[in-house]
Amino acid sequence: MLIERLAFTGLRNLEALDLAPSPGINLIVGCNGSGKTSLLEGLHILGMGRSFRTRQLKHAIAHESDEMTLYARLCGEPPLPIGVRRARDAAELEMRMGGERVSRLSRLIEALPLQLINPDAFRLLEGAPAGRREFLDWGVFHVKHDFYDAWRRAKRALKHRNALLRHGRMDANSLAAWEQELTLWGERVDVLRREWMASFVPVFEETLGRLIDLPELSLRYSRGWDKQRSLQEVLEQGRTADQLMGFTQNGPQRADLRIRLGRRPAVEVLSRGQQKLVVSALKLAQGRLLEQSTGRSCLYLVDDLPAELDAEHRRVFCRLLESMRCQAFITSVEHDALVGPWESHTPIAVFHVKQASSGTGQLVPKAQIDFTTE
Repeated sequence: MLIERLAFTGLRNLEALDLAPSPGINLIVGCNGSGKTSLLEGLHILGMGRSFRTRQLKHAIAHESDEMTLYARLCGEPPLPIGVRRARDAAELEMRMGGERVSRLSRLIEALPLQLINPDAFRLLEGAPAGRREFLDWGVFHVKHDFYDAWRRAKRALKHRNALLRHGRMDANSLAAWEQELTLWGERVDVLRREWMASFVPVFEETLGRLIDLPELSLRYSRGWDKQRSLQEVLEQGRTADQLMGFTQNGPQRADLRIRLGRRPAVEVLSRGQQKLVVSALKLAQGRLLEQSTGRSCLYLVDDLPAELDAEHRRVFCRLLESMRCQAFITSVEHDALVGPWESHTPIAVFHVKQASSGTGQLVPKAQIDFTTE
């Protein structure tokens, strides 16, 4: 869903802002430390309930403020207002949709699907499996409507089995009961993940091919346990070893995406610029599949687009993004590096973040550019 209005107060070094973004490309330009990334952070908190810059949301609150309030109005009939509020002394994030308070974060994530492309996105290639598993599950969640319930039930069963494993003496009946529950829902999670992957891989390959020529790059799903055996069998045979470790070593919680170039992990072979294009293809393909499957659009947050990319690959990235007719917020220190690569027919909103002498960053519209008039 497109954002037609944004209003932020108490967010880091940004002064209170209230703006109507473009339904297409929004370019955020400013010097280092002015607050460009803070704007993306606010959007990420709105759509994910957490920051990509800090584990504790209270650290995203401006020093002089007691609370942070983030609001967006999403296009629709009728429009859907969503908002979050976090007081410095509060333990939880307050979330509202349509004027009513909501308690489940999944509703916020469903309302504003977004993808973030920033320096941390390289973790999809070089980081632990948890990051790739989160990427995978984001896609399945938005396309497979029964995924969240299956995932939640599997997580609950896993938690109880691990608790029993850590006890000095295992209750065999209780362990068997939770293993049966974990098998039921864990295998359902696996089925939904595999179905989603079957749809995602062709979209990813086509997206990657439009950004860079890497015909040997492959993407493979690993479910987290021996593919020749049922999860029930793996859990029963692994009880002794799992008890020694104090946790369940195999199951859907160990799923991963294997990204390889030929026979080697892609991260060991690709340059930094090539890695950014692969990660970008993964993120953009997520949104393209979401739109193909559900008709819903995805919001893209791109922090420091020019980093790691030469002028030609910036142009290729921008042309692909505008062909998707999506809404995006893109930051850069360099004005020309952002404004130059777009097609002549693309309307672009350019905002400049100015650093005031007080140390706060004020977001002011610089220009509403329609290149068709030039």
